[in-house]
Amino acid sequence: MRKELLKIKTRKSLNNTLGGRAFILFIFTLLICVVIFMLHSVATANDKIFNKCKACHNIEEGAKHKLGPNLWGVYGRDIASAEGYKYSKAFLDRQGIEWTEDNLRAWLKNPRSFIPKSKMIFNGLKKKQDLDNMIEYLKTKS
Repeated sequence: MRKELLKIKTRKSLNNTLGGRAFILFIFTLLICVVIFMLHSVATANDKIFNKCKACHNIEEGAKHKLGPNLWGVYGRDIASAEGYKYSKAFLDRQGIEWTEDNLRAWLKNPRSFIPKSKMIFNGLKKKQDLDNMIEYLKTKS
């Protein structure tokens, strides 16, 4: 009888171990799914914010310029330095100034204030979160 109890306890112990491992695996898988969803949500929000720019700008490496210059690698490069794009005098007067986070923030918030007489027709991003998302997005595209 004692041997039978040991066998039963061993089986129950094994089932509990497998059940415990399955539960841990389930929780781990769930956690990975949540992280992936969060990353996708951030990427989607950033892609969505760039939709406001797509009519005039590309942002893919090697893509042609549109009405405005291709913005691939804009973060950290000099203003008016996209090869092959014909910039207005307003931009050319600012050559040598880098597109830093602060400069991008000022430009994206109010383009006509940052570079008066520019040809850009965009009025700017008013919400701080939109500005933050756009700058983070531009950083990833270089």
